[in-house]
Amino acid sequence: MSPSSPVSSVQQAQKALGQRLREIRKDRGLTARALAASAGWHESKASRLENGKTPLSDDDIRTYTRLCHAWEQEQDLIATARGIEGMYIEWRRLERSGLKRVQQSVLPLFERTNRFLFYQSWVVPGLLQTPEYTRAVLNTAVSLRGAPDDVEDALQVRVDRQQVLHTRPKQFAMLLEEWVLRTVIGDADVMATQLGHLIARPRCHR
Repeated sequence: MSPSSPVSSVQQAQKALGQRLREIRKDRGLTARALAASAGWHESKASRLENGKTPLSDDDIRTYTRLCHAWEQEQDLIATARGIEGMYIEWRRLERSGLKRVQQSVLPLFERTNRFLFYQSWVVPGLLQTPEYTRAVLNTAVSLRGAPDDVEDALQVRVDRQQVLHTRPKQFAMLLEEWVLRTVIGDADVMATQLGHLIARPRCHR
C-alpha cells in the first residue's frame, strides 16, 4: 500500500488512533461528553481527539485508558501516538529541505511497490493530478507551512513519478470521497481541467 503523501499518512494514522480510542470509550459505555467531564476537559476535546483533529499526548491516552478501564492498552496506544509524532517530525524535516526533496523521498517506495491502494478525503491522489492542480497544491504548502519555494522542481518530480501508472505489473485501486471532486483547488479552470483529466483518463495496465 502506498499513501498519496507523507502528510496524508500522518492524518490517516491520527484518525485511526482516534478511532481506537472511540471504540475503547464505547466499549465502556461512556459518551464523549461524559468522558470529557470526568477528565476535566472541555466537552469538545474528546471529540477532537477521536476525530484526529488534535494530536494525542501521553497524558491524554493515560486518561482514556484509566477512565475506560483499559490499562492493558495504554503502552501500545502511547507507542502508536509517538510513532505518528515521529512521522510528522520527519516530514517537517524533509519539507524544510525543499518540496522537491519531499517528492524524491517517496520514489523508492513507488518503484518497489506493485499494488497501490489509495483512499483520499482531501485532494486528488498525486498520480492522477494534472500539473496545474499539483502546482496549486504545492503552492499552498509553501504559503501555509513556510516551505522553501522550489515548486516547479517538485512539480516535475511529481509529474515524472506518474509514469509508474504504466509500469507492469503494478496495480492500482483508488477511492475518492465526493468532497475531493467538489473542493476547488487553485481556481475553477484548474478544477475543470483536473476533472476532465479524471474522466478521460485511459485505463491503466492491470
